Amino acid sequence: MSQVIREGDNTVIIPGMSIVASMAEDFKKELLAAIHTYNGKLIIDLAGVDMVDSVGLGVIIAAHNTLTQKGSTLEIINVSKDIYGLFSTMRLNRRFKIEKIQ
Repeated sequence: MSQVIREGDNTVIIPGMSIVASMAEDFKKELLAAIHTYNGKLIIDLAGVDMVDSVGLGVIIAAHNTLTQKGSTLEIINVSKDIYGLFSTMRLNRRFKIEKIQ
């Protein structure tokens, strides 16, 4: 289960584990609950996330699309070099803000 933190108008979700098919459905439910419960920007903190597979990408993209329909935004922070490379290859960095781990 992801940790959910409210920071002003922002909601931060910290999955703390890889976002892969085996956990994607639960993660999707957590994201949707946060999207429908809170207004403002949704931030996914990928600290501790080693892998995102195609199903996980689909969940993140679906969250982005839902937020866009609500007039809100998605930001992903603490992204490892490998996952950032995947997001860049998929050109997701053009759709929402992605910040690598420093």
